[in-house]
Amino acid sequence: MKRPLIILTGPTAVGKTAASIGLAKAVDGEIISADSMQVYRGMDIGSAKISREEMGGIRHYLVDVLEPEEEFNVVKFQHLAKQAAEEIYSRNRIPIVVGGTGFYIQALLYDIDFTENDGDMSLRRELERTAEEKGPEYLHQLLHEVDPQAAAELHPNNIKRVIRALEFYRQTGKRISEHNRKEREKESPYQYAYFVLTDDRSRLYERIDRRVDVMMKEGLLDEVRSLRERGVKRTCTSMQGLGYKELYACLEGECSLEEAVRIIKRDTRHFAKRQLTWFKRERDVIWLDKGQFFQDEKKILDEMLRCLEERQIL
Repeated sequence: MKRPLIILTGPTAVGKTAASIGLAKAVDGEIISADSMQVYRGMDIGSAKISREEMGGIRHYLVDVLEPEEEFNVVKFQHLAKQAAEEIYSRNRIPIVVGGTGFYIQALLYDIDFTENDGDMSLRRELERTAEEKGPEYLHQLLHEVDPQAAAELHPNNIKRVIRALEFYRQTGKRISEHNRKEREKESPYQYAYFVLTDDRSRLYERIDRRVDVMMKEGLLDEVRSLRERGVKRTCTSMQGLGYKELYACLEGECSLEEAVRIIKRDTRHFAKRQLTWFKRERDVIWLDKGQFFQDEKKILDEMLRCLEERQIL
């Protein structure tokens, strides 16, 4: 018998947090965060981190577990999420993976093998130097020449993953896109339901803009300033998050505060669009359009419970 796993995801600002608490209470579940920023301590406002009050007594994992100076990536997420799931199963409860990082969710759901390098770091350092000297676009073009599919899926500024893809090709002679495709075709080791919460695009974008305004009023600029003053470098993984990198640039004198806020809103809307594109590519997802449920949280919860019973997860 496969063990149960519930996934609740969707674009940023769609309302995953509130929906996840209601679901966890209804199924006696505990929540594993699949968010690349909420994992960091001291990064509360910009990550829209769930508060103790909002948790409603539901145990959460992978929230506030790393310092902002520490590296966080899909391999580390997969390892920590598996540990959390085992702990949840040991109490006869159901793990609910909640968050908007589709790549992380996929890694856990299909137990994807992220083949690590053979310990020779010289190639990685060489590629990092190339990126510094010739820029990310040059490195991205190198990837395009050997693995067009991987290049199409990766933004040039995602230097770490571009380097990883080039590294994989040079070490194995195989394309990482092909490796990942085969991994994605694996059968999940879980009896799962993969819910994607969504909403009308214009309503979602309005929520994003309002959320950014609220974050600024709550002191996001001061949060970024305090991280910078404590020595968190701009190159840290934690500072690549939306809101953090733009305000860090503002504090460095590269743009005005007004311009930084405008960019945060614009790039967050673009991010939400990319998230939806990712989820549309995933297999066997259950779409929950809030508009079709008249924005009624109880109706959405009832539909999730109906699907869980249908899939024999409850």
